[in-house]
Amino acid sequence: MNAEKLIPLQTGDKTVQIFCAHKSAPLVVYHAVRGEGKKLWNACEKAGCPDFSLAVINGVNWDDEMTPWPIPPISENDTPCTGGADAYLSRLTDEIMPQIVSALPSAPEYCALAGYSLAGLFAVYAAYKTDWFSRLASGSGSLWYPEFVQFATKNRISEEISVAHFSLGDEESHTGNPYLDSVEDNTRYIVSLFSGKGIRTALYMNRGNHYQNQAERMAAGIRWILEQTP
Repeated sequence: MNAEKLIPLQTGDKTVQIFCAHKSAPLVVYHAVRGEGKKLWNACEKAGCPDFSLAVINGVNWDDEMTPWPIPPISENDTPCTGGADAYLSRLTDEIMPQIVSALPSAPEYCALAGYSLAGLFAVYAAYKTDWFSRLASGSGSLWYPEFVQFATKNRISEEISVAHFSLGDEESHTGNPYLDSVEDNTRYIVSLFSGKGIRTALYMNRGNHYQNQAERMAAGIRWILEQTP
């Protein structure tokens, strides 16, 4: 795996780092938590990922753009989520994705969406809302989100989705918070929904809590989705 060049892209308030493969390859789009694009690319390289291009979107309004509907704070020191995922997803597919694809030297073999925490929730949500992506990797996705299991049960997954990787820390459902403690049960349920639709699906349980080895966990998920053949 190697990058021919790093392409910077500015689109409105979002800065995109494109680690561009030297030939036609899959494109993985990742919403960054704290500007960890280079760290993730290095982790993917260390993990032995097949050739791919990585587009890292920075400047995400986390509690708005990654959340599907409004919820109040889930703990005393938390902030509310405002539920702007639909508006942001429209911008992603109508504006940002075409710019990313145009910046590549050749059309990608396919597009995948990856994310950690709330961005992992967004990646799963997007699988129900757009046909842009055919694969997803959700690392410690916030699938505890209130009413998300009901949404996932009632709605149709895009027929374009063929591969999905989920991962979670084995301590994440032991926080004492009634919302967060549902994350493992909810994740396993949603994995069963994807698998039941004939989607090649994997769930990997990592040792530790939500905050450990984020880049390495995401790299493992990205490697897995890249390695799956049609």
